[in-house]
Amino acid sequence: MRGAAMVAVLAMGIAVPMASVSAQSVKITPLGSHAGELCANDRALLFEDPTGVRILYDAGRSVAGGADPRLGDVHVVLLSHAHGDHIGDTKADGPDAGSCDQPRTVSAAPHSSTAEIAAAKSSAVIVSNDMGAFLARKIQNIRGVEPDSCPATGFGREMIVPRSSPCIGNVQLGGKRTVKDFGHDRGVQIALVQADHSNNVPRSLLADSARTTLAPDNLTGYVGHANGYVLTFTNGLKVYLSGDTAIMGDMRAIINAFYRVNLAVMNMGAFAMQSEETAFAVNELIQPRAVIPSHVNEGATRGGKVIPGTKTAQFIDLVKGRTIHVPLSGRTMQFDGDARCVAGC
Repeated sequence: MRGAAMVAVLAMGIAVPMASVSAQSVKITPLGSHAGELCANDRALLFEDPTGVRILYDAGRSVAGGADPRLGDVHVVLLSHAHGDHIGDTKADGPDAGSCDQPRTVSAAPHSSTAEIAAAKSSAVIVSNDMGAFLARKIQNIRGVEPDSCPATGFGREMIVPRSSPCIGNVQLGGKRTVKDFGHDRGVQIALVQADHSNNVPRSLLADSARTTLAPDNLTGYVGHANGYVLTFTNGLKVYLSGDTAIMGDMRAIINAFYRVNLAVMNMGAFAMQSEETAFAVNELIQPRAVIPSHVNEGATRGGKVIPGTKTAQFIDLVKGRTIHVPLSGRTMQFDGDARCVAGC
């Protein structure tokens, strides 16, 4: 049941079967280090559109590379920036390894967890240009074949998934692409937006020559600007993925006024934007209906409940008039087009 028909049914007060609501919802599954918790390494989110398009955002260190059984199909890989905790210089050392505060990982060098996943899943990697070039070479080193450029057809820069091999879909700031599942008329629009943050690859992921050159000066490899994303799903849900960023005017002028996002995934850094700044950005600038806190860099929950006195608890207290959904690893949340959670929250 779609569009006007759904509105008419709701207006008449007729009960809609949960299966019908679920069929039109976007599924968001956190892939953290410890099942049922929000932990220090957790960044990765897996989105599934009602049409079946599946998008992985910032695999980081809590996913066990391309062999992680939680992944399933991954049609698109997104990366906000190339710091080790986002690109995945290490990867999870099995389920619930270590503690929530200090998850145990193993090295993902020289390829990165992100490149491993894209290579294993034949994903479209949709990133800014410099990161695209870097990941293309990593995928080539894994598969032995240079990945193609992703198709970009028509005004929507459309491409069809699933694919039989990975591709690189470069996007500049302000640009966008559309990803459609085979057999569907509509797709997920992916727009690249600004993030105020540094963007460097750890030396452990660089080739020997570059590592040798940079090591004496204690430098890492610069790979262009960091970015966030705005995802517009086929049910109308508009999700802002902040990436690591400071407060910036774009949050009001572009994320709010132009894209009109209704669900915001907000990163809080260890030494970047903290609870107070993130809450101000949500309350005053972005003004979404609902918020998912991420990148909290702490064991934020115990038994699935937020621990009092944590940075996450402080953020929740500071956000006013909006629903906050804590992303517990493995627990799939489902959202309708108005960013109301209809299951799993």
